[in-house]
Amino acid sequence: MNDVERISVDYLFHKATADKKKAELSLELLMNNPAGIGDHSTGDFHKNLEEAWDTLVGALDSLDRLQEKYGIGD
Repeated sequence: MNDVERISVDYLFHKATADKKKAELSLELLMNNPAGIGDHSTGDFHKNLEEAWDTLVGALDSLDRLQEKYGIGD
């Protein structure tokens, strides 16, 4: 793997890892801290929940693909 490819893969891995943590935190807050929802409607809650889930699924998929193609990941 050349330097540009290695740096690119490293970037993608760290971005996917950060997205995973961001989504996990969002889901934790949404599901276990309802006081944090405040004045938002249930529509806002559903939208935020779906966005967090989509982010998590995307991050996990990216991590799987990076593991398969480049052998990196957890």
